[in-house]
Amino acid sequence: MIPAKDATKFVQIVQKFDPQSVLVRAWKLEGGVSAQVTALEIEQADGQTKKLLVRQHGEGDRTQNPQIAADEFKLLDRLHSAGLLVPAPYYLDQSCEIFPIPYIVIEYIEGASVFALDAVPDLIPQLAAQLARIHELDGSQQNFSFLPQQEKIYADKLGTSPARLDDSLDEGRIRDVLEAAGPLPQRNKSVLLHGDFWPGNILWRDGRLAGVIDWEDSRFGDPLGDLANSRLETLWAFGRDAMQRFTQCYLAKNDIDITLLPYWDLYAALKPALRLAEWAGDAVVEKRWREEHRWFIERAFAVTNVN
Repeated sequence: MIPAKDATKFVQIVQKFDPQSVLVRAWKLEGGVSAQVTALEIEQADGQTKKLLVRQHGEGDRTQNPQIAADEFKLLDRLHSAGLLVPAPYYLDQSCEIFPIPYIVIEYIEGASVFALDAVPDLIPQLAAQLARIHELDGSQQNFSFLPQQEKIYADKLGTSPARLDDSLDEGRIRDVLEAAGPLPQRNKSVLLHGDFWPGNILWRDGRLAGVIDWEDSRFGDPLGDLANSRLETLWAFGRDAMQRFTQCYLAKNDIDITLLPYWDLYAALKPALRLAEWAGDAVVEKRWREEHRWFIERAFAVTNVN
């Protein structure tokens, strides 16, 4: 339940962006780590009820980008207008009058995340097609210049040595290979990247992909960055065959140069360093993820050779 003092704030939010509606209930959504998300149910002037989400970005994201609320709102507006399956953005408040940080109000998409292939028989092709659709957007027309550049993020991560390496995930060896390769030449045109396209950010309803959520990590750059991250996440969620099929289905939709994919795979494999146990949640899942991570990076190590 939402504490009474916070419930009052959500009443104020509804009054601010839709004065003709009243708040029926509010509840916190669990599971998010990068943002605090609260669901609202409102009753509109015509008596119809509607669900919304209030997103407040976490301190880490706000430190990296103080304009992240405005940027995500702008991005969702452009993606929704382009026909992508994303939450419609309704309201941006940067006044800090109700909460001490900016927030956005967006559509509540009915659906659930799926982590079992038998739940959706054609899940993998739908996932791949949706990622390809995101990458097909005309960046010049949609104007995503306000997003961070993947190239800079890549360079900053490799240019900053962590205080402690995750030896259990072979972080040092991965960094050595990537640093020796130097800046990777970009052989594909820059596209919009979701930044965290994994099953937890995909909603399904009645066997169909209903929405892609959590766009705060979006950036602009080589599609291999998204593809590699999604390959590792698909491996963890659905297994090796599913990862291979996901890759094949994506490439059938988006013909790109994958010469440097092994390097992007290694870069993606740095993401869980020192956080894998927390992400996995229990020892059984962690053990399996570590085994799959090892398989994933060894395949990349075997073919890394920049030409």
